Amino acid sequence: MKTYDVVVIGAGPGGLTAALYASRANLSVMILDRGIYGGQMNNTAAIENYPGFDSILGPDLSEKMYKSSTQFGADFGYGAVESVEDKGDVKVIHTDDGDYETKVLIIATGSQYKKIGVPGEEELSGRGVSYCAVCDGAFFKGQDVAVVGGGDSAVEEGIYLTQLAKSVTIIHRRDQLRAQKILQDRAFKNDKIKFVWNADVKEITSEDEKVSGVKYVDKKTGEEHVVPAKGAFIYVGIKPMTTPFKGLGVLDEDGWIKTDEHMATKVPGVFAVGDVRKKDLRQIATAVGEGGIAGQQAFNYIQELSDDKVSEH
Repeated sequence: MKTYDVVVIGAGPGGLTAALYASRANLSVMILDRGIYGGQMNNTAAIENYPGFDSILGPDLSEKMYKSSTQFGADFGYGAVESVEDKGDVKVIHTDDGDYETKVLIIATGSQYKKIGVPGEEELSGRGVSYCAVCDGAFFKGQDVAVVGGGDSAVEEGIYLTQLAKSVTIIHRRDQLRAQKILQDRAFKNDKIKFVWNADVKEITSEDEKVSGVKYVDKKTGEEHVVPAKGAFIYVGIKPMTTPFKGLGVLDEDGWIKTDEHMATKVPGVFAVGDVRKKDLRQIATAVGEGGIAGQQAFNYIQELSDDKVSEH
């Protein structure tokens, strides 16, 4: 079994920053991920809202963050985490490629957007299909866009998009929105927002390998229609990647991890950062801030463990 002071699970911006701060504090650190470092940044063509860069390709920022996070000796390893055991002062992490023992566990596994699973959605991701208006809205200035969904996120992001787009059509499978009343009122009052009700989305259509519209069937009439749009923003839910941590007792009823302002969970020595946390804004900048806090708190926690052992003797 490999032993470390800190194991960070997830190599997105939050996890990489946590590893940077923990390793700078002279702790032994392992970053574990089941894929390439960078997380969702690798799926982002251009990042325009991260300080220090007018615009940078997602994979390029991933590379820079990885180099920075490993410069003080943090290791990087591939492995899918299967479960974690809390043994008090140590946690044992079971992966498909061996076990790790650590004093501090930092969970940075992120979340993923639920897909609608229609033709065109996967193929046109990054070519007009998006799951983040704050990230990608600026690419659609002065154009017609569609938003699929009817909950808080769909309506909130639809309102946000009106600052940039020519028009926003919210396509919903029901005959009324599920969003909070205050958000609904704002949307209904906004002249740039149109609504399509009782719509069963069947396809994201394309032209020249870019989104051209959203095809749907009217559930009441059975008629097929296409909403012309250069961008299709999909908000049918988001789910945290937290299945391996069910046994730790740190998840809420929806699978999100709750932390305090120090990124600490209710289990001593277990921290969480980034999109896996229950929070409002999921951005590279917020994940980086949380990673810095968790990395420093890992050092503080290990110091306290050492102090406790000294006082016992």
